[in-house]
Amino acid sequence: MSAQTIAPGAGAGRRGIELLLIGFAVAIAIVAYAAVGIGQDGRIPTGTIGYGAGLALLFGLAHLVVRRFAPYADPLILPCVAMLNGLGLVMIRRLDLAEAERARQAASALPRADAPLQLIWTAIAVAAFIAVLVVVRDHTRLARYAYTSAAAGLVLLLLPAIPGIGATINGARLWIRVGPMTVQPSEAAKVLLMVFFASYLVSKRDVLSLASRRVAGIDLPRARDLGPILVAWAASLAVLVREKDLGSSLLFFGIFIVMLYVATERTSWLLIGVGLFGLGSFSAYTLFGHVARRVDTWLDPFATASTTGYQLVQGLFGFGTGGISGTGLGKGQPGIVPYAKTDFIMAAIGEELGLIGVMAVLLLFALVVERGLRSGLACRDSFGKLLATGLSFALALQVFVIVGGVTGLIPLTGVTLPWLSYGGSSVVMNWVLIALLLRISDAARRPAPAPVAPEKARAALAEAQTTVVRR
Repeated sequence: MSAQTIAPGAGAGRRGIELLLIGFAVAIAIVAYAAVGIGQDGRIPTGTIGYGAGLALLFGLAHLVVRRFAPYADPLILPCVAMLNGLGLVMIRRLDLAEAERARQAASALPRADAPLQLIWTAIAVAAFIAVLVVVRDHTRLARYAYTSAAAGLVLLLLPAIPGIGATINGARLWIRVGPMTVQPSEAAKVLLMVFFASYLVSKRDVLSLASRRVAGIDLPRARDLGPILVAWAASLAVLVREKDLGSSLLFFGIFIVMLYVATERTSWLLIGVGLFGLGSFSAYTLFGHVARRVDTWLDPFATASTTGYQLVQGLFGFGTGGISGTGLGKGQPGIVPYAKTDFIMAAIGEELGLIGVMAVLLLFALVVERGLRSGLACRDSFGKLLATGLSFALALQVFVIVGGVTGLIPLTGVTLPWLSYGGSSVVMNWVLIALLLRISDAARRPAPAPVAPEKARAALAEAQTTVVRR
């Protein structure tokens, strides 16, 4: 249905569908939470009602804000995100219980539960989601702050490298300390840099589309136009080298290449980007030991199953144990996998929910990405098209990188799985990303103003001229 054919009451109808789907998502999360308790202790946890009420309040409030400030936005995106976020909280709770059980068996102190803190971060994320929808009434205004966004994004990206501010965790320097908490600024930098990319590519699209020569049927760009892509390539490698962040370097560079390709429709940019990434990856493999170790572990994880390959091997065993239908929530042993709450939460889902659960989660992500891309295609302005494409592809690439690493398809990286993995920075900025997608979707689906009839236009012009003469 095109924006021009949407009936006046269609917005209210879509919002009703959205509310129904959000209710279904909350119900699924409540059932999953209860299933974890039954699987662990044989009874429904006492906090089930409170957990369900909290989710219903948060996601219901998000729905009301969308209904008020973006009534024509896509009705499927928010329910899919709500279901992913609710399932993520349940799985983190499940892994909290697994850690506590292992601590009791070892007669050691009980570790801190992370699920309550993640629920607090979810509340902050929904508040940020609401703030973006209320403040950003027109997404095209973001283009005015392109270079400001670029500067802020680069500063955030480089903050962890500053001595005294950055914090090294598990060998990677990706975080900064804010009081007792650690924050990953690259999550905010991701959104800011996409705003810059979209604005820059819209303004320079004609120049970047020019071809200098044609080789083997491919139009190659002019040499002086290679500057932006070389800068993006160098920046991604700088992040990789200084902060040991494989995931962010791949994410930022991949987003830029895809947005450049969409803006110019030049296959040559895509081929050049793939070539530069391959060259950079090979150089990193030969020059830096931590990159080589990850690649070697990926090639044969069982050769180092007791050391560097232990995490990947245990994750693969978890998938194998889960099989098609899984062991059931609360009945597996996902806590054996190191860092299961962050990098390997998909392995926990695969063990207890099986292949069916993994495919259901991937389908939810695919729906969000597809609806985001559809909003970009329907958007009337070039900036919105590119920004929606970048936001959607960033989400798709992030899911591919982490799921591909966990399943052994590609080498492991430190990227979190949106809304499922534990991490405050990730959940907050991914909710902000969704707010921007819904804002663009609302603009794309909003009915165009009805054209003024020629007779009315001539009458209005004549009346205005008569008023001027009288004055």
